[in-house]
Amino acid sequence: MKKFKSLGLITAALFTASIALTACGTGTKSASTPAPSAAATAAATTAASSAPKAEKVTITIGAYSILKDSFDVILPKFKEEWKKKTGQTVEFQESYVASGSQATAIIQGFEADIAPLSLEGDIQKIVEKGLITHDWKNNPYKGNITASIAAIGVREGNPKGIKDWTDLTKPGVEVLIPNPSTSGGAKWDINAIYGAGLKTSEAAGKIDPAFAKDYLAKVYKNIKVLDKSGADSLATFDKGVGDAIVTYENELISRIQSGKKYVEVIPQYTTTIENPVALIDKNVDKHGNREAVQAFLEYLWSPDAQKVFADKGFRSVLPEVAKQYEKNYTTPAGVFNIEYLGGWDKVNKELYGKGAIWETILAEGGAK
Repeated sequence: MKKFKSLGLITAALFTASIALTACGTGTKSASTPAPSAAATAAATTAASSAPKAEKVTITIGAYSILKDSFDVILPKFKEEWKKKTGQTVEFQESYVASGSQATAIIQGFEADIAPLSLEGDIQKIVEKGLITHDWKNNPYKGNITASIAAIGVREGNPKGIKDWTDLTKPGVEVLIPNPSTSGGAKWDINAIYGAGLKTSEAAGKIDPAFAKDYLAKVYKNIKVLDKSGADSLATFDKGVGDAIVTYENELISRIQSGKKYVEVIPQYTTTIENPVALIDKNVDKHGNREAVQAFLEYLWSPDAQKVFADKGFRSVLPEVAKQYEKNYTTPAGVFNIEYLGGWDKVNKELYGKGAIWETILAEGGAK
């Protein structure tokens, strides 16, 4: 098995300050996503198509930080398509922060029309507050627009000889990972390490959660910085801090493509990553822009958008696009998904809940 490869190739006030809505002359149009009911969708579509369109429509995006590079390309494409189709100009307002922080901002009043986030659980928090009223997972992709795996990034030449998660526990190895209290990406990263511990114990004869906790705790002891988002963690790594970073594979690919002298290390056991998106019904209804927002949502599953995501290092959720890019990726035999860990409800309770595994590791290992 090829274990690594070089790809050469806060509160409401804080959110208001950090959201940094950037009015962007970009956008376009497409079909629709499931609304509260088929009848409601049909009625809304009929009404929208029969009414004269305004010259401009604004779509507000509340996204997790890693998507910015992809959206910088996708939004202009959508704007052009929507203009040709309807004659209407789309303007985007964009916010990119850590996924958990973004979900909290939306719940606390940030009126995003659409939320591409890192975790299903972050979308569900918005659902539970009554802001999303349709079945956002009712499509062939279960609401996910991108996929990836958790991987390790190291510096050129891999000077510390890192080949798997266990190498992150060696004396003198400084590790970067985002903080799971704010970053959805961090939860995927920690899931990968904890799940690898379960897989390792399973290979030895029996799945052992205690072994997996110790496995994760040993990595935690070498964590140098817990940044608030995946983007911040990568920025810290770019500054020369740390020997290794635990992050999404796509972020490493993107960095390497931009000229960073990093190497991607793919552990024997790691998790697949799925990133969801949802239309925020309450905000869309308030803004009166459902037709355009639904169109943009559907555009994210178009071949054009999915190719942009793939070019940025994501694994496409569209089978035909995934097939085109499959040579770019290595999938280890020991890859697992969230179901292996029992699903998000169990993970959020037993791994990230109050007094649960991660909180215990923090308490025992000291604050970072």
